[in-house]
Amino acid sequence: MTTFQTIQQTLAPELKQLNDRILATLDSPNVLMNNVVRTYLEKKGKQIRPILVLLSAKLLGEVNDKVIAGAVAVELLHNASLIHDDVVDDTLTRRGAPTINGSWDNHLAVLVGDFFLSNALLQGVDTGDIRIVRSISDLGRLLSIGELDEIYNARYNHPDEATYFEIIYRKTASLFVSCVEVGAYGVDVDDDRLTTLREFARLLGLCFQIKDDIFDYFSDEKIGKPTGNDLREGKVTLPLLHALASQTGEKRDAMLALLQKDVLETTEIDTLIQFAVENGGVDYAYQTMQRLRDEAAALLNRFPQSAVRDAFLSLIDFIITRDN
Repeated sequence: MTTFQTIQQTLAPELKQLNDRILATLDSPNVLMNNVVRTYLEKKGKQIRPILVLLSAKLLGEVNDKVIAGAVAVELLHNASLIHDDVVDDTLTRRGAPTINGSWDNHLAVLVGDFFLSNALLQGVDTGDIRIVRSISDLGRLLSIGELDEIYNARYNHPDEATYFEIIYRKTASLFVSCVEVGAYGVDVDDDRLTTLREFARLLGLCFQIKDDIFDYFSDEKIGKPTGNDLREGKVTLPLLHALASQTGEKRDAMLALLQKDVLETTEIDTLIQFAVENGGVDYAYQTMQRLRDEAAALLNRFPQSAVRDAFLSLIDFIITRDN
């Protein structure tokens, strides 16, 4: 049994409450909506984000109904963003199963995504805590800006490493930060302990996105997207950024010239991937994750030793070593 499975098993009662509430929240008088939602929920992911809400609450207090409602809110918002992303990216499968737009069409998928989003906001309101509502609202704003930043840089300006980290904070890490905020507010904690957890969550979220970006450099059907998909969309991520920054000369210039093209051929994408791998880009990305992980572990030492604290460290280790 993996460490992550152990965390899931430990949180089994709370996760059952979470999923029961998700089902009740998404129930509607519309038969079509109910059919689509039921099918979608059958392939739910690892639920790392609500697990982070629950762990934060357990580290600082006890899980209660307010915490569960907040965890449901962030999970529904996260799924709303995935559903909309699948429409934007014309993604027909996710985790080996058809997406909503793949099974139905874009029109229906957008409406279902909106339904998830509105219910996320309602769950935030149900907590009765304006801090949770604000955290979730700020999160939606940051996720949108992060995606737009990525689109802008893909089309007009290939980023440097500092810009890359700004983008992945907004588009990915901000969600993890919101999760620990919701968990802490759910047990009425808003002090230096939350400040520490926010920084831990930021580092965890950065590691999550860097690992996702590494997947783009290797072919594996379990990952759920084709090799080079980011490059195909004009996105230059950490491995290639580092390789370009560490090299000079004609080969580097040739890579930069490829990145100026509006459409890349498969062979050109393969050339960019090979350049990144051969010039230490993937190794550098792994080293960066390890550095961020060590910083996160040091932050956890500010809390008394406990099984919950150990679970936080196990979670970031799982994120770094996961294979999909």
